[in-house]
Amino acid sequence: MAARRGPEAVRGPVPEPGPAPIGRRFPNPRLTGLGGGLFCVAAMLLLGALDALLFGSSLIAYGVLFLPVCVLTALWMRPGDLLTAPVALPIAFGAGLFPVADGSAGFLGSLMGVFTGLATQAGWLYGGTLIAGVMVLVRRVRWVRSRRRRV
Repeated sequence: MAARRGPEAVRGPVPEPGPAPIGRRFPNPRLTGLGGGLFCVAAMLLLGALDALLFGSSLIAYGVLFLPVCVLTALWMRPGDLLTAPVALPIAFGAGLFPVADGSAGFLGSLMGVFTGLATQAGWLYGGTLIAGVMVLVRRVRWVRSRRRRV
């Protein structure tokens, strides 16, 4: 019998891959700082428009819809760009208020509605940003620790 050479000599034969997992896997994108900002602005504009169509511009519904966007943005950012997520989220919240704001008096009326929405819905804004900030800090600490272990 001939002696084994190569990787099989150390580890043995490579096992066959098993069947594909059953069920649906969630996407795991890694967004850059710019990509994360664009994602949350686009998501909030879309959710603001849907809120205006389905719920009649309910600011409470808009605030509730903001929370999953915060969580997804904090989860999908690349480790190197994590600290940009809490910065982009308030910008996205303000941008998404345009479809929800009362725009009966033209652009200035719409702008006044955005400022009113920012003032009255600050709890949702701060809460979502706080959730994303905590998630980002936990992920960042874990990432720094794993990099220190490798070195």
